[in-house]
Amino acid sequence: MAITVQNFIKMANFYNQMTMMMSAICVQKGGIAMENYVGRFFAADTLEFVYEYGRRVVDGGTATPEIRDLVERFRAQYERVKDLTTPSQRPIYEMTLEEFERLMNI
Repeated sequence: MAITVQNFIKMANFYNQMTMMMSAICVQKGGIAMENYVGRFFAADTLEFVYEYGRRVVDGGTATPEIRDLVERFRAQYERVKDLTTPSQRPIYEMTLEEFERLMNI
């Protein structure tokens, strides 16, 4: 897939729609806090992907100021949840106890 502004906008829209759906599910299930919802790990991984893609668009020099602002907002969101992202090919037995507890929501 070519790194383009149009593809970034599609991914950003997907992420926004997904988070709206997750919020609706949490409300329907009795007001589950988003930080306790099982889908939070997928959402964090998706946000990481969207942010990294947007960063590449900005680095490519084809981004407008609006796109740069959007990437910056995704960066700020990602900074808050980056501890929820899946470690890259890191097996559980190599995680610290703190990482494992955070992963398992203990």
